[in-house]
Parts: sequence; C-alpha cells; structure tokens
Amino acid sequence: MDISHKIKDHFHKQIKKDKNLNNAYLLVHSQKAGIHLNVASGHGQTEINTLQPQYMASVGKLFTATLISIFREKGHLKFDDKIADFLESDMLNKLHVYKNTDYSGYIRISHLLNQTSGLFDSFWPLLQNVLNDPNFKICPKDAIQWGKENLSSKFKPGTKHYYSDTNYYLLGLILESISKKPFHELLHQYIFDPLKMDSAYVFGYSKPKVQSEYLLAGFYVKNQDLSQLENYPGIDYSGGGVVATMEDLLLFMKGLLGNQLINKNTLTMMMEDRKSLNLSINYGYGIWMFKKIPLILPTSMYCWGCVGATGAFLFYHPFSESFIIGNFNDLTYHTKAIQFMLFKVVKELVKNQR
Repeated sequence: MDISHKIKDHFHKQIKKDKNLNNAYLLVHSQKAGIHLNVASGHGQTEINTLQPQYMASVGKLFTATLISIFREKGHLKFDDKIADFLESDMLNKLHVYKNTDYSGYIRISHLLNQTSGLFDSFWPLLQNVLNDPNFKICPKDAIQWGKENLSSKFKPGTKHYYSDTNYYLLGLILESISKKPFHELLHQYIFDPLKMDSAYVFGYSKPKVQSEYLLAGFYVKNQDLSQLENYPGIDYSGGGVVATMEDLLLFMKGLLGNQLINKNTLTMMMEDRKSLNLSINYGYGIWMFKKIPLILPTSMYCWGCVGATGAFLFYHPFSESFIIGNFNDLTYHTKAIQFMLFKVVKELVKNQR
C-alpha cells in the first residue's frame, strides 16, 4: 500500500470508529513525496465534499499574527511596541489588573502574539452564554469589556504563558486602529486576494470572492451545530474566524513558507519568540511547534503550524516537506486531532522518507 492509501486508510478508520463525527476533512500535500491527498467523510446527514468551506477556529490566529507581521514589515508597528500606543483609553482602563496593580500600560504587542500578556480569556464563558441564550449578542470590543467586569488577569505581563482569545481580539483592534479599516477587509486585502484564496472569508463578517456551491461544513459541540448560531461570530473574529476550503488553506501555507506574505527573517522571529504551551508544544506568534521528546517525538516528526478547538489543524512538516491540513469539526477533537495528525499522518510521512 502506498503512502497516500495508508494515510487515507487511517483517516477512514478514525471516522468509522467515531459515530459522533458529523464530518471530517484531510489534505496532505508533498511535492517531494509525490502526494496530493484530499479526502472527506463523516456520519452527518448533509452532503460532505472536499470542496466545502471550513471554519478553522483558532487556526485563524496564525492569519492574525501574519497580518501583524505584514504591518511590521510596512513600518506601521514593532513587535515590542506597547499596545497603549494604539488603543483608546477606555479600552485600556483597568484592562489588566493583577494583585491590585494595573499592568495595562506594560503590555506589548509581542505579549499578545505569544500569549504571555496574562490577560483573562473571555471566549469560553461567552460561548456558554451564546449556547444558553440565542438572543445573547456581543462584539469583540464588548467581549473585552465583559472580561474586565467578570474575569481576572492571571499574572504580570511577560512572565508566563496563558492562552487567551482576548490577546487576539486586541491584535485585531490594533490593526483596525492603524489602518482605519475593519479586520475582515484587511484579511482580504493582504492575504486572501494576493494568494488567490477565492473561497476564503471571515465567518459572519465577509463573503468569499467566489461563492461555493457547497454549504459551510457544520462544526459541533455536543451535536449542536455552532455554524447555525447567528451570534457565534461575535465571540471569534480576529481570534479565529477564517473560513476557507482545504485547497485555499494550502495556498496560505505555501505563501507563508514561500515568503509571499512576509520575509523569511520575520517568520523566524514569529517562531523564535516562543514560550512553552505544555510539555510537548512551544507557542510563538500564533504558531505551535512540537518539542523533541525522545522515543515519542523525534526530530524527524517536528512540525509547525496552528490548531483550532474544533479539531482543525494546519501544519508544515519539514522532514518530508509536507503540508498537513484537516478538520474534524467537533470540540471533542481538540487533542485527538493533533494525535491523529502526528501519529497517523506525520509518522507515515517519516517512514516513507526512510
């Protein structure tokens, strides 16, 4: 069995053993290995097709971080700039209070990018509000204000790592403050249009250049399709609202790696200013990087990219020069998707190179 068939077989076995998976998608591309695999499957009632647009959840953070990097190269900002230079005083007022000390003026753009600001994370409690009340409506600015009133910051900026969507809401607002344009228009102008990602758009805010004949793939929590909740996009936006087909997501990764969006030195900076997310993963500027773990994750399995809570992933595997993109569209797959990618896809790619 060749490499494409082996990976495809792993994918279908994963779907078969989990009857709760409504839909799932996988694209593996490697010119070096001669692979271009794009498959879709699931147990949902609606049509499942490889050409369907995918909501990629926090994979969108890599797009936001890339936009910030584009603006840096244009001279609009520096990574070590204080966010106070770009945001209104009302937004900054008591934004970060920790142990009775206000650290709002100490937060830098780099702290937001690598999740070391210490700010509260309002996404999950707000998601629960959306699920509980169909009339609950909020926008990113109000989500930050809600967090200030209901949640607590975690530590002094720059001292530890704490994953928070609030950091990426703020990055979106900084981009809007500089450009005087909405965040979604910036994504189209600087990323989607130059790379000809014609299917791409921001969920709830914009439309693709070319409308797909297929519906957006549903994404689920406890069998509830979040794509049908009218007020869901307001708690996402610059924290992860990107929608695109698998093929257009491949264009993004090729463009990022091929210096079409930012130069090589900037991409290196995005990776090198990193903190430990957990025992196996480092986190840079919207970029997840797997650590070397003897016997479990050897150097040959190292890859970098981004992950979303719905089981979405977007990675590059240098050893085989492969792009690995997928989505299980279910909140129970946040960890299982990473495990599948590493031990069912990357492992096969490594074996194929030996």
